[in-house]
Amino acid sequence: MLKVSAKDAIYIFEPEMSPAASVKPGEVFKVETSDCFCGQIKSEGTLCSEIDFDRINPATGPITIEEAEPGDTLAVEIIRMDLADHGVAVTVPGEGLLGDSVERPSTKIIPIRDGKCLFAGLSLPVKPMIGVIGVAPEEGAFPTGTPWSHGGNMDTKDIGPGATLYLPVRRPGALLAMGDCHAVMGDGEVCCSGCEVAATITLRTSLIKGSSRKWPILETSEGLSVIVSGENLDSALSEATSEAVDMLKAGLGLSWEDAYVLSSLAMDLRISQLVDPKKTVRGVIPKGILTTSKLFKR
Repeated sequence: MLKVSAKDAIYIFEPEMSPAASVKPGEVFKVETSDCFCGQIKSEGTLCSEIDFDRINPATGPITIEEAEPGDTLAVEIIRMDLADHGVAVTVPGEGLLGDSVERPSTKIIPIRDGKCLFAGLSLPVKPMIGVIGVAPEEGAFPTGTPWSHGGNMDTKDIGPGATLYLPVRRPGALLAMGDCHAVMGDGEVCCSGCEVAATITLRTSLIKGSSRKWPILETSEGLSVIVSGENLDSALSEATSEAVDMLKAGLGLSWEDAYVLSSLAMDLRISQLVDPKKTVRGVIPKGILTTSKLFKR
């Protein structure tokens, strides 16, 4: 089985990238990822103010998906995530929702044992997720710490084992890359850090030919989520609602008005993260209302 090394990493998603590996649709493969600090924090004595920020948020890859062409959708099935035995969380003055209240930087090393994150005398159940995952954009350059329609640093806690992420292919081969895994993270990532952890991800990809959406779509046991980022929370929420309404209209053959009403009856708007350069939300359409076979016209 192919395993892509964490040593092969990018820090910018851009249209032209040199691939680190190539896989066929349907092939199962593994991706090793560093934590978002690229392994620079070894102890609680190391603070964020002391590390090289040019090495923040490495994304392993990019990986060419054979036969992927612009206009397709890349489906990324996350089969499992194997985590390191500890994670890192930090506070940084000026960062996070309460950054003005942070007087000094701090680092916490969080042991991970028997499926639990051990912190402050508590055992928090592990819920692994991929913070950064995306493909080459059609144009422009996006640091791996920034989310947008290509994916990137969406920091959406539902992107984990058992989920399938649908990404719009904008460049030949798609050029998939991923990193910034978390052992656990709450919606919002309010202090600017989850339990940052190195991981090995097992994946399978497939292609939906000739059909794609503007924004990433996530399929879980709960339903379909459209993941949208914006310059601020209001713009992200508005765009997520607009996209969800269009998904319902296109997938179910509804009028715009009926799709708008249905979104108000059934769709949940949820915050993914509030601490990256762009803010990320998701509109969740419950399972049973809309399926990917209806959404993506084949």
